[in-house]
Amino acid sequence: MTTLALAPACPAEYSPLTLSGPVGSLDAYIDAVTRVPVISREDELRLALNLRDHSDLEAARQLVMSHLRFVVHIARGYTGYGLPLGDLVQEGNVGLMKAVKRFNPDVGVRLVSFAIHWIRAEIHEYVLRNWRLVKVATTKAQRKLFFNLRKSKKHLGWLSAEETQTVARELGVTVAEVSQMEQRLSARDVTFDPLPNADDEEEAFSPAAYLQAADADPAVAVERHEWEDTTLVRLRSALSTLDARSRDILERRWLVDDNKATLHELADEYAVSAERIRQIETSALKKLKAIMA
Repeated sequence: MTTLALAPACPAEYSPLTLSGPVGSLDAYIDAVTRVPVISREDELRLALNLRDHSDLEAARQLVMSHLRFVVHIARGYTGYGLPLGDLVQEGNVGLMKAVKRFNPDVGVRLVSFAIHWIRAEIHEYVLRNWRLVKVATTKAQRKLFFNLRKSKKHLGWLSAEETQTVARELGVTVAEVSQMEQRLSARDVTFDPLPNADDEEEAFSPAAYLQAADADPAVAVERHEWEDTTLVRLRSALSTLDARSRDILERRWLVDDNKATLHELADEYAVSAERIRQIETSALKKLKAIMA
């Protein structure tokens, strides 16, 4: 038997809870939190005021503990995404703690009504981060569409044109966005390279086997190489038309990879102001641009 001490809503009623499961058991955790009493509106208001006015951490702990059962209830609604319930509950608990920290007892609503939005927000973030390797929704509108559309598709197959228009109208998005999200929901992640234990058929259908590399065309590679050589020759020719000081300033400011000279360093070397070095540099660049054009 494993004993886990969870404080109920009122410290005077505190008693250890005996769990039949081992430490770390999700079933034992759920059994424990469902036995923590739900606090009354009066107790909730008192604890919230103590937390806000006196930064009472014990009050915060009791508010969190008494609402853990609601997190489990909400998290169970997201088990269809193929993610562990324990992780969903953990993320929901983070949202609950954020809600307790921001709860304003003067508004007149119960904490559970306020916290549900924070709990769902944290679970939504977790689902979107882990449902696929490639993100399926990034904007607020896409996230709303993702969860609403997936909920609808539990009961429907591919949406008809009329159903797509209805969903788009209800969610305030375009028909194209609904169709695109539907395609994303139906797709699956594919590794670019075949897995080490993949057979010949799987290797043939991996993207690495049929997608063309950007530098695969020899003609393109030769063209790029010749263009780079020609450009380099023209640049050297253009630099040779500059006076020695302008050429030195440009080379040390633009044509070196490391330890580029600053305006003040060149100014000290040539015994002029940094502004004068900048003017020489600007004038030289204009000349080069005209010659290269």
